[in-house]
Amino acid sequence: MIAVPTADVVRPSRGGRPRDPSRDGVIRAAILRLLADVGYGSLTMDAVASEAGVGKATIYRRWRTKQDLVVDTISDLNRIEAAAVDTGSLEGDLRAMMHKMVAMIDGPSGAATLSLLSTIPHQPALAQAFQEGPLAVWRKAFEDLWARAEARGEIRPGLANSVIAETTSALMVQRWLLTGLPVDTAFADEVLDTVVMPLIRTA
Repeated sequence: MIAVPTADVVRPSRGGRPRDPSRDGVIRAAILRLLADVGYGSLTMDAVASEAGVGKATIYRRWRTKQDLVVDTISDLNRIEAAAVDTGSLEGDLRAMMHKMVAMIDGPSGAATLSLLSTIPHQPALAQAFQEGPLAVWRKAFEDLWARAEARGEIRPGLANSVIAETTSALMVQRWLLTGLPVDTAFADEVLDTVVMPLIRTA
């Protein structure tokens, strides 16, 4: 059973009977399980309703399409996982954020994302929604992190948009998507300590 955080973003009602927020976590867990098990192509609104033990009307009150359902669910989970951590130093912030990435990669949203990779190139609308949803959440989190470091005088202006900044997540994503090797906090710490921070100090 996948445990999904119950904190939810409140969205406007689309009419009809009011939503029951207590069901949101159950529905999202069902969506993530099905994505990991059958993939996007075989996912249906009926299957989500059945897996979650709710009526179809409950699903359609939340999402109009399968694409909305998937992207919204993964975005919300990533929004929780990428919540800002201000430790007071760039190194502390990077370590905390990279550990959050490990938790995402190894958790239900990471498994769901992997199931979508073969579909996204063939679904332009889904690709755009994914860029504007889950990926945008992490981009914003890192942008805020670099902005705090620049304000503290820890990095030079412009470093946030450099290749050096990209190394913070690039090596972890490469390992996750291309090698099949485990991505854990020990690996994240090694990347930070031996690659990212030395590059930042010489920039």
